[in-house]
Amino acid sequence: MAKADSGREEKVKQSKGIFGQLTPSQIVEELDKYIIGQESAKKSVAIALRNRWRRQQVAENMKDEIMPNNIIMIGPTGVGKTEIARRISKLANAPFIKVEASKFTEVGYVGRDVESMIRELTDLSVNIVKTEKQEEVKLKAEENVVERILDIVLPQMKKRNGEVKPAEAEPGVESVPDADEANKKSREKIREQLKEGKLDGRIIELDLSGDSMPMLQVLGPIGLEEMGLNLQDLFGNLMPKKSRKRKLTIAEAKKVLMLEESQKLIDMDTVIREAVDKVQNSGIVFIDEIDKIAGSQKQSSTADVSREGVQRDLLPIVEGSTVITKYGPVKTDHILFIASGAFHISKPSDLIPELQGRFPIRVELNSLNEDDFYKILTQPQNALIKQYTALLETENVRLKFSDSSIKEIAKVAAEVNEQVENIGARRLHTILTNLLEDILFDVPDRMKKASIEINRELVSEKLSKIVKNRDLSRYIL
Repeated sequence: MAKADSGREEKVKQSKGIFGQLTPSQIVEELDKYIIGQESAKKSVAIALRNRWRRQQVAENMKDEIMPNNIIMIGPTGVGKTEIARRISKLANAPFIKVEASKFTEVGYVGRDVESMIRELTDLSVNIVKTEKQEEVKLKAEENVVERILDIVLPQMKKRNGEVKPAEAEPGVESVPDADEANKKSREKIREQLKEGKLDGRIIELDLSGDSMPMLQVLGPIGLEEMGLNLQDLFGNLMPKKSRKRKLTIAEAKKVLMLEESQKLIDMDTVIREAVDKVQNSGIVFIDEIDKIAGSQKQSSTADVSREGVQRDLLPIVEGSTVITKYGPVKTDHILFIASGAFHISKPSDLIPELQGRFPIRVELNSLNEDDFYKILTQPQNALIKQYTALLETENVRLKFSDSSIKEIAKVAAEVNEQVENIGARRLHTILTNLLEDILFDVPDRMKKASIEINRELVSEKLSKIVKNRDLSRYIL
């Protein structure tokens, strides 16, 4: 009974990713560090992510019955939809991929097949698991690398006919009875120097395996990439492997050999099995610009037929199907799908009803106002003002923004978005680039060890003419 309990605890421990440790409120707190407002979207995403972990803890007979509640985020461009996805990918201890719906085409048309996103997600998962396994064998791999470099720097003693002799005796040098002891001492001394990095600058010659397969391109409606196959996997073992000699420093050789030794120590069958399991139970796909494939039923152009075809191809993937990849079949039943779109022209109701039903949770993101822009410029850890300040600090220039100048920048951004076109927080990038253009240009030559303060008057002087001229603001801001 005790063994069963400990096994259960170990299983729970292994299944806990970052979301097993963070509550929904803590996930929202992490997102708050980078994204201003949009509380409903953050809350929905946090609940969905926590549910991923909760599902792993339920009984096996119930686990398969619990389907993910896919989310569709609706809101204008630049309000944080994609940023939420980016931050999820940073937080998630799970395979995550962001795709654009507009890049896919209906089966039969030249372009990307919707199934390719699952193949890419699986590739990513394999790389994640492989990196984890390589970290586990890192110490053993480092020892093997040191031994391989030692064999190059100082040939290893080998036993021949029961006697220990140097592997390669230098011409003109007679063998001495205690050569093996001297060699062992030399190896030990050089081993310590290699571990301490004292020989990193020395040049050695390595025999590296090269690709023997030529680069081939397959022309046709479906390429090898879409089938999840490549020529190296198919024919690599049938062709002789070529090796080539390269001269590298020991520091560079350590990196190259580390990859080879790590690859030898990990079991790729185990990696693939764990990676596929990660995709099927923890995978997250963020589908951006889903509004671009939503066509009104009143329209009947061929483009709309193609867009509806993409929706119908997407439906079985979101609904749950099996996709064939080069690592084997992958089931999509429990992958979490998060879609987003501005829906300026089309509406969510323009999506085919079946696809709408597969995104039961709808979250509307609000447009940004002047107060939001002020917070975006000051509060997040990656705020634009902090970025420009850090950039100029590299040239010993201290850039300081007064509070009134930041409020003026926020006011200008809100005004231009209202008058020209609402592109959300992306407007701040354009405004700050124009505001700081002269400073960024002149700093290396004319302003060294200076302190520059940006005040409200400077902001008004730099931007007022552009804002007042509607045509200029359209092209410049």
